Amino acid sequence: MASRSAATSPSPSSPSVADAHAAIACLARLAELYRQRREQLAESVDLSDPQWGVLEEISTEHFMPSLFARHRDSSAAAVSKILRQLLDKGLILAAIAKGDARQRHYSLTARGKRVMDRLREAREAAVREVWLTLDKKAMHQFTEFGSLLVTRLERYAASASSTKE
Repeated sequence: MASRSAATSPSPSSPSVADAHAAIACLARLAELYRQRREQLAESVDLSDPQWGVLEEISTEHFMPSLFARHRDSSAAAVSKILRQLLDKGLILAAIAKGDARQRHYSLTARGKRVMDRLREAREAAVREVWLTLDKKAMHQFTEFGSLLVTRLERYAASASSTKE
């Protein structure tokens, strides 16, 4: 019995439920600020965040609309709509893919490249001002903790999904 209660009771150095809730609230606030900042950056060049995501993926030259939709939990129709919007803004070009007339190859126009350059410059400025002024050791600890948290959350989500089946 004693070993069971020792295994289930937290050690004095373990966080409390209140500590966990405070950390979760901080993470939620950080995620919301990150989302808002992406929207600000996108709006600074007259784009929505989803448009920026598609434009950024096209700039890698490995863009496939169906894969993009799948990775972003989006529909092909939603990605198609964004592609039309980017075409209308003159930021991308669509050409018939070599070897398969059913496929389209997307590339950035000169204007699209300038928009991406402005976004990258703004993002790099924010990294310099916000992140690079932090303590190096603290940033490494944050990264280690974040990686551990991601691993644990992924594992927990996977186990929760497997119990539904």
